[in-house]
Amino acid sequence: MAQKAQHAILRFAKHKAGPAGALEAHHERTKEKYASNPDIDISKSKDNFHIIQPTQKYRKEIDTRIKAAGCRTRKDSTMFVDTLITASPEFFTGRSKKEVQAYFTEAVAFMEKKVGRGNIFSAVVHMDEKTPHLHLCFTPITEDGRLSAKEILGNRAQLSKWQDEFHAHMKKVFPVLKRGESALVTKRKHIPTWLFKQSVDLTRQQQAIEKAVSEIGVLNAGKKRDEILEMVGPYFSRLEKHLGQMKKYQATIDYLTQENEGLKEKVNSEKSIQKQMEVLTLKKDNERLRRFVDSIPPEVRRILREQQRQQRPKDHDL
Repeated sequence: MAQKAQHAILRFAKHKAGPAGALEAHHERTKEKYASNPDIDISKSKDNFHIIQPTQKYRKEIDTRIKAAGCRTRKDSTMFVDTLITASPEFFTGRSKKEVQAYFTEAVAFMEKKVGRGNIFSAVVHMDEKTPHLHLCFTPITEDGRLSAKEILGNRAQLSKWQDEFHAHMKKVFPVLKRGESALVTKRKHIPTWLFKQSVDLTRQQQAIEKAVSEIGVLNAGKKRDEILEMVGPYFSRLEKHLGQMKKYQATIDYLTQENEGLKEKVNSEKSIQKQMEVLTLKKDNERLRRFVDSIPPEVRRILREQQRQQRPKDHDL
C-alpha cells in the first residue's frame, strides 16, 4: 500500500475585534469545559506550549498595536488574523515532542518573515486534540503603518503563492512534506471537525426525542408534557446553538455541495471527493435537524425558548 502524502497546512481566518475574547478562551485554554468541541482532551492540555506568549488580553494586544502604528480603522476592518498551521496526521506519527516543537518553531519563523515579528501577539501549539496544530494570531499592519489584511494576505492568486512559499520553507527542514491543497480562507471558511461531530451527535439523539415529541401532539396531558419538556430542554438548547453556528459556514457548505461543472473540475482527488461527501452528509443532517425544530409544536417551542432566556445568564458552556 502506498504511503499517504504528508502535507504542510496553512490556513487564515480574518476577524474584526469582536471574536478576540472567544478565540482567546479557546487558544489559551482558559475555560474549564469545552462542551462545543469534543476533540479537546483537557487531561493533555498541560502539554500545550507557546512559541510566542501573549503579554496581555488578545483585545488589548490588538488595540495596543493598532494604536502604536497610528492605523486608521473602519467599522468593517479586519483587526486580526487567526492563522492555523499544522500538517497531515501521518506527519506527526512517531515524532517526539522535540521534533513537533521544531516543526512549529520553523513555521513561526516563516510567519515572522512574512508578517513581521511585531505584529504577532500569540503563537500557541495545541497538543490536546487529535492532531497537533498551531494557532498564530497577528495584526495585519503593513510596514508603512496601515491596517490592511488585503495587502498582507492578498487575493486568491497571492494566497496560492503563500502556500508555495510556506511549503518551500518547511520542506528545507522536513523534506518528506508535500505541498498541501490550497485551503486558505478568503470568503469561504474552513469547517471545523468538531462541527461535523456535533452534528452527528445531535442527529443520533433526534430519533428518541422525535418519538417523545410526537406523543404530545394534542398537549392535553400536563404531566406528560412536563416530562417531555424536561427531556427536550437541554437538547433543544444545544440544537439551537448548533444551528446558529452552522449559519457561519453555510456559504462554504453550499459551495462544496453545489453540482456544477466548475466544482467537478476541482474535485480531482480521492481526498477532495471524500471531503465533498462529508460536507454533503453534514448538509443533509442539518436540514433534517431544522425540520425537526419546525416539527416541535409552537406551544412547546415557545416554552423551550422562554426556558433558554431564563437560563442564559448562568449558562456559558452549552
